[in-house]
Parts: sequence; C-alpha cells; structure tokens
Amino acid sequence: MDYVRNNYDCIVVGAGHAGCEAAIAAARLGANVLLCSLNLDNIALMPCNPAIGGPAKSTIVREIDALGGVMGEAADATYIQMRMLNSSKGPAVRALRAQSDKKQYMNYMRNVIEGIDNIHLRQACITDLIAENGVITGAVDEFGIEFKARTVILTTGTSLSGRIFVGLKSYSAGRLGEMAAIGLSDSLRKLGINLKKLKTGTPPRVDKRTIDYSKMTIQPGDEELYFYSFKPDRPVRNQVPCYLTRTNDETHRIIKENLDKSPMFQGLIEGVGPRYCPSIEDKVVRFSSNPSHHIFIEPEGLGTYEVYIQGFSSSLPADVQVKMLRTLPGLEKAHVIKPAYAVEYDYVPAVQTSHSLMSKTIKGLFFAGQINGTSGYEEAAGQGLVAGINTVNYLNNSEMLELSRSSSYIGTLIDDLVTKDIQDPYRMLTSRSEYRLLLRQDNADARLTPLGHKIGLVSDEQFKIFTEKQQNIEKEMTRLFEHKISATEKVNEILSKYGEHMERGMKASELLKRPNITYKILKEIDEETSALDLPRDVYEQAEVLIKYDGYLKRQEFQVEQAGKLDKYKIPDDIDYDKIDHISSETKDKLNKIRPKTLAQASRIGGVKPADISILMVLLERHTVARKAL
Repeated sequence: MDYVRNNYDCIVVGAGHAGCEAAIAAARLGANVLLCSLNLDNIALMPCNPAIGGPAKSTIVREIDALGGVMGEAADATYIQMRMLNSSKGPAVRALRAQSDKKQYMNYMRNVIEGIDNIHLRQACITDLIAENGVITGAVDEFGIEFKARTVILTTGTSLSGRIFVGLKSYSAGRLGEMAAIGLSDSLRKLGINLKKLKTGTPPRVDKRTIDYSKMTIQPGDEELYFYSFKPDRPVRNQVPCYLTRTNDETHRIIKENLDKSPMFQGLIEGVGPRYCPSIEDKVVRFSSNPSHHIFIEPEGLGTYEVYIQGFSSSLPADVQVKMLRTLPGLEKAHVIKPAYAVEYDYVPAVQTSHSLMSKTIKGLFFAGQINGTSGYEEAAGQGLVAGINTVNYLNNSEMLELSRSSSYIGTLIDDLVTKDIQDPYRMLTSRSEYRLLLRQDNADARLTPLGHKIGLVSDEQFKIFTEKQQNIEKEMTRLFEHKISATEKVNEILSKYGEHMERGMKASELLKRPNITYKILKEIDEETSALDLPRDVYEQAEVLIKYDGYLKRQEFQVEQAGKLDKYKIPDDIDYDKIDHISSETKDKLNKIRPKTLAQASRIGGVKPADISILMVLLERHTVARKAL
C-alpha cells in the first residue's frame, strides 16, 4: 500500500469520534488513510457534553478499548472527574462516567493520530463521491481536487447540510462557529442513497465566575477510582466537582410564554429530536406535571472559565435563554458565553447498510456515527472502530467483522440500526440489550480482547496482561469454591455488623453468594483471603461470576436458544414477493432490510412470529433440496 499523492486506500470524511477511531484502526491495520475535517483544530471535539460514559455508554467505551480502540485510553488520560454511577446496584447497570477536559481530550487524540505515519490530515469539505459500476473510487473536495481511494468512510456528524436554529433565526452550520458540509448530500442522492433529517441541540455555556455555587448541591468525584482502559498504570489526576441545581415555576413560566419563538414548536425544524435528551422547552411541555427538572453544572476543562449547563438544551432566542437561566438557583447573575442552539442535519437511515457498516448498494462506502442516526460520542466511536476494521477487511478481501448482539453493546447498537427503521436519534440504553447481564462494562475485556488481538489492534504485550488476568480470576474462583470458612465466634461477630450469621462452616463461594456479603467482607473475616494480594479487577470479577452464577447461566441459555435462529441463513437472492402466506407489509419490510439470518428477520419491527415460521419451513426445504443435489 504505497503512498501516491492523492491516492489512498481509505478516505475518512469527518474527524469527530467516529472518524478518529475509524482512521486510527484502519491505519494501524496497514491502510493508507486520508482524514478530512472541515476544521483540523476541532479533531475529536466534544461539541455537546464534555464527558465520556454513563449508563450503557461506559460499556461501549470499555468494548472499544478491549478491541484496541482509543476512546477509553483518551478518557483516562484527560478526566477531571471520575464517578461510578449506580454503584449500589447490580453489575449490569453500573456505569463509569468521566468528566473530561475538552481541550486535553482533543490534544490527546490528535497526538495519537499525528503519531501514525500512514494517516494524512487535510482540512477539506468533501462535496462529491466518485463511484463506478456501484464501487467507490474516490472523492472530490470544494476546490474540485480529486482524491482516489478504494474505500470511503463517512463520519459527518451534524455537519451534513447542517442548519443551526436560535429562536426563529437560522443559518447554515454544522456546529456553532463551524461551516456545514454542503454538496455531499446531493452526491449521495445521485448514488441512489436515501437521506432524512434529524435534530439535536446543545445547552448554553456560562462563565463560572458568575455562578454562586453555594446555592447548589456539590457532586464530587469518587475517592476509589475506576478507569476505562484495561491497560495497566492508568493516571491518577486531581478531580474537580460538578454541581446540581433545578428549574422552578418561574423557569417554566418563561419557557411557556415564549414557545411562539421556538423553531421546534413553530414547525421550522423538520427533523425529529433525541427522545432521551430533549430540550428544556420540550421537557416542560411533555412533562407538565413535573414541578422541576435537574440541571447539572459541569466544567469544560481546567484551563477555561467555560461551564456546561447540562439538561438545559434549548433553541429559544438568546435573550430568552438568559432570562430562563437566571431563574435557576446559583445562576441569578450568570453571564452566557455561548447560547444554546438546535441543529438540523441530514443522515442516512442505516437500513441501507449491512452489519459491516458498508453500503448495500455502493461497495467500499462505509457510514459511521451520527450519519447513521445515532446520538452520542460513544456510539459514534464504536461504529467508527468497526468501520475502520472493515475497511481493511474489504481492501484485503477478508471476512467482515460483524459483531453479534450477544457479544457486545456495539453489536447490539449496529444490529438495531441496520434492522430497525430508526425514527429519532438512537441512544444506547441497557434496556436495549436482552443480554445485559452478560454484556457488562467489567467483563468487556473477557468478551472482546481475544478478538481485538486476532484482528491485530491489541498488542501481544497487552494480550499477555489480559491472559494473566483471566488465569488469576479462574485460580481465585477455584480457591473460593474449595476453601472453607469456619463459623467461629469471631467470624460471626464481624458478620453481625452486616446483618449476617453463620450456623455452620461453609465454602467461601457459598458465603459470597449471600446478597450482603462482598469479597472485601471475606477478607475481613478470613485470614487466607486477607493474605492474598490480588488486584481489584481480579477479585471483583471472581465475586461477580460467583454471586450471579445462576443468572449468568440462564442468560447464556437464552443466547444459545436465540442462536438457533441465527443458524438459518437467508439466501441473498431470495424473492420475498413470491412467498405465499406473508403479508405485503411484511414483504416490504423484508425487501427493505434484506436480513441475513432468521434471527435478524425476527427483530424487524412488524414481522410477526407466524412470518418467521413460514420462512423457517421454506429455508429448511431449501437446505434439504440443496443436499439432495
């Protein structure tokens, strides 16, 4: 893959979180990559919340790291606060969240990119794609310069024909202060690709020197730190607090009196907004019985006075925003640095792509991130990593990486996108996964590191560290199943502090299965356990695997049962229109999605169990007929 001027293996259009992961993965696997951005000073920008992780999203970040991606490593290196959410709940819903230093995060990611010789940066607006006979061959920028490439990955975020709204005024832009990508939408349509519109928004930014934090509730970081990356020796940094305030009747009154100035309520915005992160005016109208809403005050970084007002996304006029903000406790004298705004943009419904994230109609053209209809940095980065890996698989004519729902949240996310007709910006939630007890953030390395090593993104050194960890977990679990703890007076005296009692001696594993007993309590009551100097990630994994053994086995059985439908492969040339006893509506859905397996067909909205039964009979007959030939 020799470098020739304007001739590349892969062109990545957009340098947000999807674009960065895509370019890095493709380049590390040997591809010669051109990474284009509308503004190279905004590589890996967090245009909305300066944070990584949270419910479900933290699992995606850990999965990215386990596969050999960069987001977790960058979040660990640049956090200014680290918190484990839902720490008192079960392991399936615990979620790490890092408040990041926005500028440091961007610098970290740019340094990674610039440290890879076969990534070539270019500030350019790609306006046209070139394809011959349904195969991508290159792209053209706004100056008419042609770049040849066998693959293109589109990671355009909100820039694709983006339009910003503040009140009833609007202008062309992808983000505040940044131009929109104009021309590329028309090029995609000429290639036969369908586009729709979505809407998202972001809150105002305020000068922290004008905030009275004494009227707010402080939210400090954790004393006992967890990290995203499975690499050893993660950095311990000083943490800064976030704060919590609330809206009130006066806030809601101002919002309701100014809805006639809202572009969303006046029908100026066509795109559907994010269901799980609505604007403050949308929240006030939709949840009118709620007297107040939480508002989080979060620093943008250590080197700036800029503060992010989470939960206060809006598209109302700038002067109205100031009035609204100043009704919040602690923000009575707030100075607004940047107003909130809404942005409407084009996206490509992902039912037009396969699980590899390559277009079904244009070979070599991949899509990742918000262009696929998702919302969130983590969802974008996970898709970017898969697209980058599959770009190289396509170039090498190798088998595509298609993650299953049972393997990962990334696999669940992609399967939902390409199987279901998403109508609003998709956000990953724990409830979207039927296997969430198996797909925890704490075991992402056990699930995906072997795959990352096989692909070539996880180094031999890191894989050795991973292997030793898994061996230590197995060794400790074996010990816990064999080691017996006596019911002594001293042991019961300690257990009584935790509402527990032992009538007889029992295996350590048996005791650990009790809801009130943790591994730390075992260390407190048992000398042998206390004498072991095991890393926290080892004994915590052993504890989870023992404590939830029955539930895990039940979910593994569900995976096995669901896998039976995955074994029914649907031929690419199947003609659904010729199948009797299936409704026209079902045929339309099947023709649109073109599922690869019966399992995928069963997840398409509107496809009935009876339709699946008919397809199963036909596929079984087809298999028997082929064997008879």
